Amino acid sequence: MHMLKVAAITVASLFLSACGYNTLQVQDEAVKSAWSEVVNQYQRRADLIPNLVATVKGFAAQEQAVLVGVTEARARATQVNVDANNPESLKQFQAAQGELSSALSRLMVVVERYPELKSDQNFRDLQAQLEGTENRITVARNRYIQAVQDFNVTVRRFPTNLTAMVFGYDVKPNFTVENEAAIATPPTVDFSSTPAPAGQPPAAAEPAPAPAGG
Repeated sequence: MHMLKVAAITVASLFLSACGYNTLQVQDEAVKSAWSEVVNQYQRRADLIPNLVATVKGFAAQEQAVLVGVTEARARATQVNVDANNPESLKQFQAAQGELSSALSRLMVVVERYPELKSDQNFRDLQAQLEGTENRITVARNRYIQAVQDFNVTVRRFPTNLTAMVFGYDVKPNFTVENEAAIATPPTVDFSSTPAPAGQPPAAAEPAPAPAGG
């Protein structure tokens, strides 16, 4: 009787392995792990923003609209309860994070007007942390996208698609961008360039030559 149980377990293990069950398990866990890293890096960015806004405010309090925009975008991004297996939920999460990226970009444009802010050590430390976090977000997103693609291929491919159907595995939604290259290009966080002096009037256009007398 014991030998029959051992044989049955052995046969079942071989069957599950041959039909792709183990592959589905491994890839599903890889997707979960990659997603956790995506969330972790976005949260790291959100944690940096209050100090960043406070530092900028110390030098540029008059830029109230931009500062409020970043703060509100951060609030919306952190309030999204995302379910990575739900396409609409993932889309909302991506949109909220995109809005925050745009708000940060506008803040960085403002920073260029304040040389004293750019030279502040606390700000430069935050700059370095933000730049590193943006790079890590890009890496984490790429890994998640690849993990989901690998899983979805397995779910759709015969004969593992039959195994997926039996055990309730379905294709997972993925990040989408209008331009795929945007995923591999993190936002630029660089304050080393020297901007033109604020408020400098544009160069006057040269007057048109007087018509020749005739």
